[in-house]
Amino acid sequence: MLNFAIETARDAGRILLEKFGRIDTVTKKGDINLVTEADLASEALIIERIKSHFPRHSILAEEAGNAVVIGGEGGHKWIIDPLDGTTNYAHGYPCFCVTIALENDGEIVLGVTYDPTRDELFTAEKGKGAALNGKPMRVSSTDILGNSLLVTGFPYDIKQREDFARHLTELLLNSRGVRRDGSAALDMAYVACGRFDGFWEEGLNPWDVAAGKILIEEAGGTVTYYDGSQFSIYRPPVCASNGLIHSEMLGYLK
Repeated sequence: MLNFAIETARDAGRILLEKFGRIDTVTKKGDINLVTEADLASEALIIERIKSHFPRHSILAEEAGNAVVIGGEGGHKWIIDPLDGTTNYAHGYPCFCVTIALENDGEIVLGVTYDPTRDELFTAEKGKGAALNGKPMRVSSTDILGNSLLVTGFPYDIKQREDFARHLTELLLNSRGVRRDGSAALDMAYVACGRFDGFWEEGLNPWDVAAGKILIEEAGGTVTYYDGSQFSIYRPPVCASNGLIHSEMLGYLK
């Protein structure tokens, strides 16, 4: 099934790349979230592929800003984001991806995140490690927060999140730097391959983090809540790291 997810993500990414910079229609899902014709075309391809190859599996997708479970029965559920980083995409900023994960009986068993602009494919399968373009990848070896490069995202309801500014300020002052790229799925993939040492964010959806969770864990990293407890993709917030700086990050997030 990993090969199926890889092929599907690549084909969906090809659609995004073909339409990149040539989007005519951008609408809103909610007050701020955007949706483009590319989202819809990519999502249609992914859903059709899954229905065709695995008709008994369910699909967790997003329609009109709401989580929707499509069809299926039993324990397998595909969790998809056909375009993570839609705002970037709509503005012509080349930081976006396709991300697909498979959950079986409540556990993420594989994840794929594909960046079509760089032709970078991040993959992981439960118990089999993680890879970037087919080569094994590992989290970084940075063991001090002060030497780390972190990444985060800004939640859409930032005005209602009292601790956000404090978290950002404290981690910015106590690390080597903090980046904000606008694609949580890519942020987590970059932690998994060692480009970033840690990531935290509030207000994310299951399809934003499902693949990233298994990518990081299979690459040797750690994914938890801000209090260090076991993380579920169905309830934010998330803190992810190479594991070595995790406790230091949690000290500022608790």
